[in-house]
Amino acid sequence: MQSAPVSPNTIRFGLFEADLSAGELRKRGRKIPLQDQPFRVLTLLLERAGELVGREEFQRALWPGDTFVEFDEGLNKAIQKLRQALDDSSDNPRFIETLPRKGYRFIAPVDRNADEASAAEGQTAPADGSAVSLMRVGPVKRRSTEVLAWVLFGAVSVALVVLAGVYFRVFGPAPPTLKTVPLTSYAGEQITPAFSPDGKQVAFAWWDGEKAQNHDIYVKLVDAGTPLRLTSSPRDEYAPAWSPDGRYIAFCRDVSDRSEIWMVPALGGVERKLGEVIKGPAGPGGPGCALSWSPDGKSIAIVDRTPPRGMSGIFLLSMASGEKRKLTSPPDGYLGDFTPVFSPDGRAVAFFRIVNDSGSGDLYVLPVAQGGPQGAPRRVTFDEHDITGLDWTEDGRNLVFSSNRSGRSSLWMISAAGGMPRRVPVTGENTSALSVSRTGNRLAYQRNVVQISIWRIPGPNSAGKGSPPVKFITSKQVDTSPKYSPDGRSILFHSTRSGDLEIWVCDSEGHNPVQLTSSGGGCTRWSPDSRWIAFNVTKEGNEDLYVISVEGARVRRLTTEASNETRPSWSKDGRWLYFGSDRTGKFQIWKMPIQGGAAVQVTKRGGVEAIESADGKFVYYAKVDAPGIWRMPVAGGEETQILDQGWTGGWALTGQGICFMVAPPDSSSANPAIKFYAFDNRRVTTLREFSKDVTLMYSINNPLSISPDGRWVLYTQIDQYSSDLTLVENFR
Repeated sequence: MQSAPVSPNTIRFGLFEADLSAGELRKRGRKIPLQDQPFRVLTLLLERAGELVGREEFQRALWPGDTFVEFDEGLNKAIQKLRQALDDSSDNPRFIETLPRKGYRFIAPVDRNADEASAAEGQTAPADGSAVSLMRVGPVKRRSTEVLAWVLFGAVSVALVVLAGVYFRVFGPAPPTLKTVPLTSYAGEQITPAFSPDGKQVAFAWWDGEKAQNHDIYVKLVDAGTPLRLTSSPRDEYAPAWSPDGRYIAFCRDVSDRSEIWMVPALGGVERKLGEVIKGPAGPGGPGCALSWSPDGKSIAIVDRTPPRGMSGIFLLSMASGEKRKLTSPPDGYLGDFTPVFSPDGRAVAFFRIVNDSGSGDLYVLPVAQGGPQGAPRRVTFDEHDITGLDWTEDGRNLVFSSNRSGRSSLWMISAAGGMPRRVPVTGENTSALSVSRTGNRLAYQRNVVQISIWRIPGPNSAGKGSPPVKFITSKQVDTSPKYSPDGRSILFHSTRSGDLEIWVCDSEGHNPVQLTSSGGGCTRWSPDSRWIAFNVTKEGNEDLYVISVEGARVRRLTTEASNETRPSWSKDGRWLYFGSDRTGKFQIWKMPIQGGAAVQVTKRGGVEAIESADGKFVYYAKVDAPGIWRMPVAGGEETQILDQGWTGGWALTGQGICFMVAPPDSSSANPAIKFYAFDNRRVTTLREFSKDVTLMYSINNPLSISPDGRWVLYTQIDQYSSDLTLVENFR
């Protein structure tokens, strides 16, 4: 078949070529049908190949004047049609990579105007000698025939190298493909895997083992065999870490408000206590207690908290003396540093620095030597997402991590020197803790199965306060963070039923759900007239505030500062928007005019989430680093603590009082409960006490709401949680 003529403005990639002048896409000379808008998207991507093209850039170039929602839907459809034409995949892209909530990037090599370049190479150099000769180096003069011989020899050598490369690329053995297989399939939870130094065994924690009472440490061979139980304490044990010689396993054991560090022989035997730390957030499997044994075996990297600020940092625990030496001190405005992992050569520690109470953050790498830090940590990622697992590749060049940067949590890889993360092409979502073997080209990760629903109980003004909880808004995905509208007719909530976590709205009975956003959404609040919704979204590396109409027709951005603005709420007259901001280095309550203008600082002693009282006289708020609810006059003044209970995200304000959740995740002293504090008599009553096997959602995106009439309370509950371990072979 005769190939199509190549225009001077043709770009080739893979088996395709795009004629930008004619607006045609061809594959091996055969025209591929593609509509105008997807082709214009392709053109912009090709012209910026290898670079991030932001969503705003697409909007300015291709959708000028359109509303946000129309542009967003149009771009998503154009990318979908373009991927269909290129036979590309968003999960394992060959051409177009998605950078969630940022934009897209063309990742394949491109050949611009190849025919013109070839013709230019074949032209004779100018006679005036303006072209630089490769042989004109040094004082030695050579005859023209000798020069020509050397040039021909070099050209032939280069051609042979190129041909050899092409041969081995086309006809040589293909690199082994990644193979994903179950590593465990037992009942209950199997979490926090860790490979032995030889890559033949995996240590992990298992709930629902022999006694089904708590997490215990087990070891199993990768290929077969029954797991060997190493611990039998009634406490939760997790986060195993192997000694470099493979003889011992260190692990965390939760005891009240602290976590103890122990070690046990890998074949079972007498345990030995190494030290203890202040208990961190997230409990078993979370970042609060994570261990990494140094390659020289002299110390273990741990997470601990120190007064007065109480933020988590990375420490080294000496195996010889039990002393702790601090490695990192996160700045003000951060929740702390978590999940330390030594590099294979022991010269660096990678870790996750959490920005605020939302759990998002970035990866850092700290050089270490002789048991101490060597300089400041170097930031590796810059887009602030949740990261739930971290390890180095065998050669120490890359970091593998589990992140929700594509919506649901999956595996990603990035150079330890920095760069753009790329997705690891393995099946499976909802990934968490992970481990990369130092030999054997293997990776193991924790895969979580989670169902979260919105439940309803009678409120303080209900006649049937003894009625049992009812599952109210539910699906096979995650449904969370309900918010009654002020007129009581609608409910906002977050859901992953469309793939990513987006904002939805339904009627007051939980029916007729409609998706409102398609670019994510954090904490939400209704306007007083129930027509607008304020929310925060992480874009461009930090959280900012947006407003959207309840019809979903228009989105307006309110903040653009290089800081985090989060958890918005409206003043009762609808003229101001309260929010938490770390623009001064520590989270404080601020407010700004809803129509735009300078923000005004409200608090001076900390605050991240505020709600104005029904009469508009006071502002009530919660803080990042302490339980309780405070208030101060709207016009300014001293703060007063109203409650010593209640947490950010786990409370709701009415004209009669404060509804709040108790027993946060790091407390085992009481059953979970929802309570109500009445303003008139200052008494706290229990609306519902739950059994210990009920897991309520705390803090994330305000998972609690009370109806305007006080008859109903909505809350978020984890209905199902299980996890198993998955093995990836041929990982390198």
